Amino acid sequence: MMKRFWGAMSALLLLALTGCVQHQPYDYTALKESNPTSILVLPAVNKSVDVKAAGSVISQVTYPLAESGYYVFPVAVVEETFRQNGAADANDIRNISYKKLHDIFGADTALYLDITQYGTQYQIISSDTRVSASARLVDLRTGKQLWNGSATASTAEQNSNSGGGIIGMLVSAAISQIADTIMERGHDIAGITSNRLLRAGWDGQLLYGPRSEFYRKEKFN
Repeated sequence: MMKRFWGAMSALLLLALTGCVQHQPYDYTALKESNPTSILVLPAVNKSVDVKAAGSVISQVTYPLAESGYYVFPVAVVEETFRQNGAADANDIRNISYKKLHDIFGADTALYLDITQYGTQYQIISSDTRVSASARLVDLRTGKQLWNGSATASTAEQNSNSGGGIIGMLVSAAISQIADTIMERGHDIAGITSNRLLRAGWDGQLLYGPRSEFYRKEKFN
């Protein structure tokens, strides 16, 4: 019995160590070489079913980028510039060449955003407001991708459905869905998602920009 126990423990330890060895840190070579100071945030492409998603997310991405040490072109000014030039659709704007974007705005980089989930869903005994987004940073001087990432936030991280039996759980889920919809809970969750996606300082996320006191002081690269 003891031999089996220690054999199982050894196998688990080996599996854990193997998992640690297999972890590959994010490759920041391109981002370091580019060393951008400014970011042009392009209108987000909304792949969710909620028409409010793009506006909600785009209104909250400037803060984490600025806090990470980058100059961010005001999103309202950027969108108006596109509109004045006959480009109002996010997909059409995405097809504009990087050279053209650089000529118009003079930014070092452009941030391309995709929203894949946004809103509240009723799931029989639970109600979950979830926002998922992905982003990639492209050098507007070369067209080279410098970084990409994704993030999700959800009310399910905080909700608890314990107690009250199945009827209580169903009622709680229904009330939660109504409250989340009325209170535009998706906008709050979008803020959390944006922060998780675009804040610097963790392996796999952006490096700090030159305006940050932590510039080039990350411990993981």
